[in-house]
Amino acid sequence: MRRRRHSEDHLRHEAWAIPYGDLLTLLLAFFVAMYAVSVVDADKYQVLSQSLSTAFSVPTAVDPIQIGEPTLEESPISEDVPRSLSPPELISAQMPQRQAEPNPGSPTAVALAAILGQVPQEERERLAGEIQTMANELQLAMGELVEDGRIQIKRQPYWIEVAINSNLLFSSGSATLDQTARPMLAELARVLRGHDVRIHVEGHTDNRPISNVIYPSNWELSSGRAATVVNLFAQNGVDPKRMVAIGYGEFRPIESNATEAGRARNRRVSIIVLPSLIQTHSTTLVEPERLRADWESDSG
Repeated sequence: MRRRRHSEDHLRHEAWAIPYGDLLTLLLAFFVAMYAVSVVDADKYQVLSQSLSTAFSVPTAVDPIQIGEPTLEESPISEDVPRSLSPPELISAQMPQRQAEPNPGSPTAVALAAILGQVPQEERERLAGEIQTMANELQLAMGELVEDGRIQIKRQPYWIEVAINSNLLFSSGSATLDQTARPMLAELARVLRGHDVRIHVEGHTDNRPISNVIYPSNWELSSGRAATVVNLFAQNGVDPKRMVAIGYGEFRPIESNATEAGRARNRRVSIIVLPSLIQTHSTTLVEPERLRADWESDSG
């Protein structure tokens, strides 16, 4: 009799394990369910919401409640990414290749590229032909200097950049033109004045600091050099109303300033040649450099 009571007491002491195990199982299932709904598929939720609304006559669907880390995108995976079980190499080969956009190299050129969608096809062809003609003339006029790398002519479909090493134009720390540079710039002016274009002259320096009475920093030096070139162009017949001088200082390098060769390439004057006026579909004549200011005023 005593042995039976001891056995019953032992069973009662272990009875708590059954509900405890059930509780752990329920908690595990709960957290698995929470993890499963932590990222909501908006498309599937919309279908489910509409089905429930139709079945229970609910007038409007309720927006999904995001659980977990929020995301600014509607879907974590871009719609441009193809869904397939094929190997990545096969998917890459099947994807259409997008045409690379030209690198304008100038904020004004960016504004120019943005309005080309408003330009009729025949106007774009005219602009491209004019730029091609001018590029050929510049290449012919600056032939020797282009061949030895002291001048670079970069042609884009609708604009041209002529990059001149500052060593050809100025002494170190100066914005006064060397006498030997004047004939070269006069020849450039001869080509430019024969075309209806807008000209942006951009001055660039390396990152070595400068501080004197005339040029407290590289800002003043780069701006002074650009203004000097603009002034010489004006003296040689280029309409001043079609030109602007811009100083970028040291903040638009094309090479690393860690080496002397890189610093030498960064010290340059860039002449950006743009179409003068662009006729859009609405027959409006647009000046490229004023477009950016219009955008900023509208967005503000």
